[in-house]
Amino acid sequence: MKKLVILGGGYGGMQLLSSIIPHLPYNLMVILIDKVPFHFLKTEYYAIAAGTVQDQSLQIPFPKHPQVSIIQAEVEKIDLEKNKVWLSDGNPIAYNDLIIGLGCEDDYHQVEGADKYTHSIQTISKSKHTHKHLQGLPDNGKVAIIGGGLSGVELAAELAESKKLQIALFDRGNAILSAYPKKVRNYVERWFETKKVIVYKNSEITRIEENLVYNHGSPMPFDCIVWTAGIQPNKIVRALDVEKDKKGRIFLSKYHHLPSNEHVFVVGDCASLNHPPSAQLARGQAEQIAFVLISKWQGKLLPYHMPPIKLKGVLGSLGKKDGFGLIAKTALTGRIPRLIKRGVLWKDKIKKAK
Repeated sequence: MKKLVILGGGYGGMQLLSSIIPHLPYNLMVILIDKVPFHFLKTEYYAIAAGTVQDQSLQIPFPKHPQVSIIQAEVEKIDLEKNKVWLSDGNPIAYNDLIIGLGCEDDYHQVEGADKYTHSIQTISKSKHTHKHLQGLPDNGKVAIIGGGLSGVELAAELAESKKLQIALFDRGNAILSAYPKKVRNYVERWFETKKVIVYKNSEITRIEENLVYNHGSPMPFDCIVWTAGIQPNKIVRALDVEKDKKGRIFLSKYHHLPSNEHVFVVGDCASLNHPPSAQLARGQAEQIAFVLISKWQGKLLPYHMPPIKLKGVLGSLGKKDGFGLIAKTALTGRIPRLIKRGVLWKDKIKKAK
């Protein structure tokens, strides 16, 4: 039988698997490889770290099918010339078609000590480890969050509302959530003021030591330091000898495969696309990859142009009752975006659990 190997059961891998299962040809076996036995809602890892949700509530089982095999393992390397994927246990898996959806890792931007002395919310295991450390802090313990993007803001808000901690949020720009309209940024900053979260704008983190953040060269003591200041493609992808953009993401054809190899596709955070990485983008891309694969299986010609991936917007949480968002270029703040996000998560769980 031919083998389609999917590396990573994140948003892209999960959407792809769900989309192709009804259309699998009889002579194809699908192998999904992931470090964990479930799909996890990664956008909510900040709540795992804060301890306001349990990891079980973010688990979604992978779809079951006689032609689908799930392997819980870690990928060691990809051999594009020999069409093989090597696992950490030393076993190779051959493929006819490959989907690379290995996700991202923290990008420490060469800040000395950041990789050693900061905590992370990039994986479920790291988020749980971060929670364990935060849980052990005394009342009024000092927490530094490096990075004022969506992840950093949501984590800071969740901690400020649920814990008796002193929270400081560092961002290198003139404002947190720089990709959002001014209305949203101002609302979030006012919310932080009411919760006594200190926001350090125009920060320049030059070094991290144990319990010390050096901002513009000056040391500031903290009991816990969490890094949310950027991502980069998985190390396995970074090691591949293929053409990439300045951020290390792989350039693709209009059909989402390598320009030189129509049997190797890349989905999600490792793909060089026209939008910043997001769960929504990964899903949209996965749907198009599924369309390409199904068309090939059915002997259909692919369209000369693929339609643009439509993104509906972005939603963020400020604790349990407040939120913010940008939907169809409309800025939203307050309770409504939080309710919408809660509904989207509920719908996502129900849809994928079926």
